[in-house]
Amino acid sequence: MASPASELPQLINEFGVAKALGVSVSTVRHWRLQKSGPRYIKLGATVRYKPSDLHDWIDSHLAGGEMKVNP
Repeated sequence: MASPASELPQLINEFGVAKALGVSVSTVRHWRLQKSGPRYIKLGATVRYKPSDLHDWIDSHLAGGEMKVNP
């Protein structure tokens, strides 16, 4: 039987988000303050991000190009 902790998503800190997105930590903090970045979880003074929220945020910023749909 899996433990409850093993069922939780792996959370990413702001340094991991910055590295994954290729931006500075200050950019991630600015997005958070402006409420324009990915959704986050606040645990006391700690900020964490769910990978699924990062993927959703990235997908919501797709621009240009054209998606081709197979008939």
